[in-house]
Amino acid sequence: MSTNQSKVTVVAKSVLLPFILITSLFALWGFANDITNPMVSAFKKVLELDNFQASLVQLAFYGGYFTMALPAAIFVNRYSYKKGVLLGLGLYALGALLFYPAAAYEEFGFFLAALYILTFGLAFLETTANPYILSMGAEKTATQRLNLAQAFNPMGALLGLIVAQKFILASLQSDDLLPDGTTVYSTLGEEAKAVVRTADLAVIRDPYVLLGIVVIGFLVVISLVNMPQNAHQESKVKIGPSIKRLFKSRKFTGGVIAQAFYVGAQIMCWTYLYQYAESFGIENTEAVNYGIAALVVFLIGRWVGTALLKYIDSGKLLLSFAIGAALATLITIMVPGMTGLIALVSISFFMSIMFPTIYGIALEGQGEDAKFGAAFLVMAIVGGALMPTLQGLILDLGGAGYTDISILGVPEVNFSFILPFICFVIIGIYGRDVYKKYNMKLQG
Repeated sequence: MSTNQSKVTVVAKSVLLPFILITSLFALWGFANDITNPMVSAFKKVLELDNFQASLVQLAFYGGYFTMALPAAIFVNRYSYKKGVLLGLGLYALGALLFYPAAAYEEFGFFLAALYILTFGLAFLETTANPYILSMGAEKTATQRLNLAQAFNPMGALLGLIVAQKFILASLQSDDLLPDGTTVYSTLGEEAKAVVRTADLAVIRDPYVLLGIVVIGFLVVISLVNMPQNAHQESKVKIGPSIKRLFKSRKFTGGVIAQAFYVGAQIMCWTYLYQYAESFGIENTEAVNYGIAALVVFLIGRWVGTALLKYIDSGKLLLSFAIGAALATLITIMVPGMTGLIALVSISFFMSIMFPTIYGIALEGQGEDAKFGAAFLVMAIVGGALMPTLQGLILDLGGAGYTDISILGVPEVNFSFILPFICFVIIGIYGRDVYKKYNMKLQG
């Protein structure tokens, strides 16, 4: 990597306020992501679902990204980054507020629809905010600038987990256990269950409704602030030729594939951490502490990775972190119990730089095509919808529990992490190719 990069300003003073406002959005969608991950387990218990049905929470959440990313790019191409952000915030608020009628009707499908609409907004925000951050300065520092902005994502995610632990999971009556480990809820009659279900769904509802109100506040503030425009990246582009140019770039297409596997790996590691912990007796409310630890480790990794990008080629750093993640995942699979759980938490350190680094590498040099490139990279988030569902199917092989059967000598919950392991191998291959095939050619 060029030593001149450290001399180029990462964020100029002239765009500091807009940079701060757009960066705050990274925390805002991080909050939504990580208040939702524990909801897979919460909905399973409250609504008495199996693992596959509960995993539909992630299918709805990340499926919304896939559905709306390209329409978001088309909207931004016609209008502007700022208008894309405002529409994204509006959809985000609408989806969050729909939790109120969803709780009133007590229908799982209504909750899934609310999450689906909420992520329409997140798709607009991610499709818009990521390339917007890249455009706020020199291309030499674009990946570093995006890693800096993305460093605030786990801060929002951490707050989301804390809210999930303190105000949702800790208050769910359906999670109360008898001395033998059986849930009190499962022993109740239908009328008593109905009372508990109504109360628990209201507990799940309230943080989302409050979140919707906060998002509306952000919408108002950003609408009143003058935001910079990058004439080159915000120029109108014909979609067909733009997409053709993008997919002629092997670095871009490889980035889309790597991003899909990365998001799948991240969501599997963060969603099924709770089931992994529960498999050897740790309750959900306590397991959230390990989820919080994973996010703290993730945040540390993001800051460390952003600093290292000044000195280490982005492809080489991505390869190194992918190897670390793969090794930690092998320990998670092969060593049941607390050692495996600690290894599962440590994976977050290595995942920390992956999303923004893949994103920055794939869009580097794409110029005016970046807005459509961003859409495909956000559509790749569908990996977070599909892969947790596959992991849920593995967990259901022996029944609704997590240690019903043994696969290759380990419980099915351990074996299910073979899926993230495969993802990290694929990401490592992309990092190697970026360093050896693409970046080395640019330097030669």
